[in-house]
Amino acid sequence: MKLAPSILSFDLTRLAETIPAILDLDPEVIHLDVMDGQFVPPITFGDSYVAALRKVTDAPFEVHLMTLSPERQFDAFIAAGCSRVTFHAEATAHAHRHIQALKERGVQAGLAINPGTPADFVEAVAADLDLALIMTVNPGWGGQKFLRETLPKVRQLRDRFPDLRIEVDGGIDPTTIKEAREAGADLFVVGSYFAKSSDMGRSRQLLEDAWSFE
Repeated sequence: MKLAPSILSFDLTRLAETIPAILDLDPEVIHLDVMDGQFVPPITFGDSYVAALRKVTDAPFEVHLMTLSPERQFDAFIAAGCSRVTFHAEATAHAHRHIQALKERGVQAGLAINPGTPADFVEAVAADLDLALIMTVNPGWGGQKFLRETLPKVRQLRDRFPDLRIEVDGGIDPTTIKEAREAGADLFVVGSYFAKSSDMGRSRQLLEDAWSFE
């Protein structure tokens, strides 16, 4: 089970204290949701916050840019310590160009799609991608209900591209992680489920039990 805990639902003013507990979850990567108030209504944080967070952990960072003109932010978040940059297909007409630009900078490139966006947008550039991120909620807020109607897109991409990393983001809990895994996802963004837990270790074990149940 590969997890990408999202910090979005945690108290950002106390994140330096929370990071050790997040690392105890054995994450593959820490997921950083960056919102600009335009592509999605909320505004979260910028590269300076990520750079400050880098000082308290050397865990891998992936940034999820929910921003218009995402290419304007690539260099700043790479410099802040992100080893994977994911941007939205809906935010640009030049996804292929941006994927190549990220690879030239020595980082992994991810492409995200919203619930209403067909998987075909990913298929067109899948050969060049390091990761496809399928939003299983509408982007912008943590704690939303998992949208099961997004799972056929996961299945479509897994059938067409067996070796592609497929990440799902939104509403992941012990019930939905099993469904997402069965559809073909292999990396799971988990935010509010952990942030609301009084025992994140126990919550992780419940995810593991559900994920591994045959």
